[in-house]
Amino acid sequence: MDYDYDNVEILFVEDSIDDAALTIRALNKSGSTNKLYHVKDGAAALDFIYCRGDFENRKPKEFPKLILLDLKMPKISGIQVLEKLKSDPETKSIPIVMLTSSNEGPDIEKCFSLGVNSYIVKPVDSDNFFKAIKEIGLYWMVTSQSPN
Repeated sequence: MDYDYDNVEILFVEDSIDDAALTIRALNKSGSTNKLYHVKDGAAALDFIYCRGDFENRKPKEFPKLILLDLKMPKISGIQVLEKLKSDPETKSIPIVMLTSSNEGPDIEKCFSLGVNSYIVKPVDSDNFFKAIKEIGLYWMVTSQSPN
């Protein structure tokens, strides 16, 4: 099945299938109608952004409005993805929200030093998780203004 990669508004990068399903369900339940695409690792995220590999037919320079990025993933970590995207003049203005279970100080400091826009530790209980995801969607997709 071919997927229409054009006009993806949210790129969601998460290796845990359970966390991904919960987050997608929370976004849908919050009333988000934004076109979301989920990839399972940092390598796929970079391929998506730079139209390589499975995503070579995607329109170049048509970037998502928001990237939800997990920190610890196989192949290429969230920190490596963040570092690449924020150091590239073409992609540095894309808002990136780290959505992770790590509340370790060094991880948080490293992400902010690289230019992350927000760092959110996944709440353990589902009610708080759903609330946090709803607020992410409302803030980044409705309230916040982007340069694009």
